[in-house]
Amino acid sequence: MGPSATVNTEQPQVSAQPLIIGRNEHGISRKQFSPNAIKVLYRLKDGGFDAYLVGGCIRDILLGQQPKDFDVVTNATPEQVKKLFRNCRLIGRRFRLAHIVFGREIIEVATMRGHHEAPVDKNQTSQSSGEGQLLRDNVFGNIEEDAERRDFSINALYYSINDFSIHDYANGLAAIKAKQIELIGDPQTRYREDPVRMLRAVRFATKLDMSIAPDTEKPLTELASLLDNIPSARLYEETLKLFLNGKAEANFLMLRKYGLFNALFPALDGILEQNPDGFEHAFIKQMFRNTDERINAEKKVTPAFVFAALLWFPLLKITKQLQQQEQLSEYDAFQQGMNKVLSESAQHVAVPKRFTLGARDIWHIQHRLDKRAGQRAYRLTQQPRFKAAYDFLLLRVEAGEQEHTELVQWWTEYLAKDINGQKELVKALGSQGAPKGRRRTRRRSPKPAE
Repeated sequence: MGPSATVNTEQPQVSAQPLIIGRNEHGISRKQFSPNAIKVLYRLKDGGFDAYLVGGCIRDILLGQQPKDFDVVTNATPEQVKKLFRNCRLIGRRFRLAHIVFGREIIEVATMRGHHEAPVDKNQTSQSSGEGQLLRDNVFGNIEEDAERRDFSINALYYSINDFSIHDYANGLAAIKAKQIELIGDPQTRYREDPVRMLRAVRFATKLDMSIAPDTEKPLTELASLLDNIPSARLYEETLKLFLNGKAEANFLMLRKYGLFNALFPALDGILEQNPDGFEHAFIKQMFRNTDERINAEKKVTPAFVFAALLWFPLLKITKQLQQQEQLSEYDAFQQGMNKVLSESAQHVAVPKRFTLGARDIWHIQHRLDKRAGQRAYRLTQQPRFKAAYDFLLLRVEAGEQEHTELVQWWTEYLAKDINGQKELVKALGSQGAPKGRRRTRRRSPKPAE
């Protein structure tokens, strides 16, 4: 990784003279980069612009990990980038970006960011909220200014296509060696500029097996409420990164530690606060542990299952309240409760409809799993979400709902048998698996008049 660097105990600042690690010192080969990213770098260079690979891809390679994304930074404006690439589309309002599309791979190209106090032309815009949050960030600058605008020191590493050297502007190599996540600049200011950095600090700490530096950690609990100002659609994207990256359980525990989980799922957080060591906490931990195991085994995980679990206890709480306050049946209260819990949750994390529909199906089937007589068991297994609903019941028992143990065992045996074995299991149930309280009365024809 090049020459060793001493750890800076103060909050890192950007140096105008970066530490430059030559090609022979850092050990990174261009073969470790996406060929499409290299193409982008060279075309920008041939177009007369400066271009660097930056951030996570450099950090991950230095840590011996395989990067998922390759981001490029340049002094070309988004419009100039678009002129160089026919396969380019410009996106973003808060900060304008260029996406260079190569089939399924997208290379993200950002223009070097500048300081908001600097004079800007009519094409550059900057806007902040009263809390200091950046609402518009289209102010361009040079590489030193761009490094100052990066969030963490480990992300202020630039790979130059000119001489294949790494430029370290904020002691990022030292932070990697010390295994610390540290913000560049004043933490209070940087978190207020973009509160999502608090979630990113947690995610990087668990992903990279690092600790959060004391100065970076200190304001987290105090400023957690700033996440309420972030659009719910953006928090949904961050939630996926936190809970579908193979480190969900660790992220959940750390988010709870700093009071950040409340900004994402306040209804569940309130329930967990009332009973920190209860069944609900065990259920959520077990769900995340199972999710991590599946992802790390390269098995599929649907967000519908994760959100069904995260909103399950708020749903049960609302259902009970509706039964008591509105004098509704359990079924009607459950139906209204689903609408209400999803509507309230969407104010914080905007889950797309395709996943909320999946969560609804998983919840619905929970109430039908004990109705197994006749053709009901077979018809239930034909439901698209049956397997997820079965796994959900399994999770409930695994976390401590022992009253459903026999039901889980029955369904496990049923799914393992052939059609004849399944019929025998259903036959053995007798009237046990029939719906309760739903007797159908045959409508009688009126008697003829005498």
